[in-house]
Amino acid sequence: QVQLVESGGGLVQPGGSLRLSCAASGNILSIYGMGWYRQAPGKQRELVARISVGGSTNYAESVKGRCTISRDNAKNTMDLQMNSLKPEDAAVYYCNADIQNTGGATYSYWGQGTQVTVSS
Repeated sequence: QVQLVESGGGLVQPGGSLRLSCAASGNILSIYGMGWYRQAPGKQRELVARISVGGSTNYAESVKGRCTISRDNAKNTMDLQMNSLKPEDAAVYYCNADIQNTGGATYSYWGQGTQVTVSS
């Protein structure tokens, strides 16, 4: 089996920074695209940033210039550096990855989520 685990969330003041991390483990053969998504209460889940195997990135317009997504293919990890945080960034942040398991099947996996609260 495969699992994704997020960490790094917490309470931060407006203008502050957080670094979120995602670690994939289990019967992994290959990891393709990975990304961060977020969901605030009463709102739909939305894309924050996504990164390909080769390092190509896409960002939501609302976070461009403030967030940087990265990955370490050797460690099966992915990070999201978040700077200049705003109250509207508050949400549960989820790690997502398209992973081929050792049985040869590819699925989209989600982590359990990590809470980011932006408040003074």
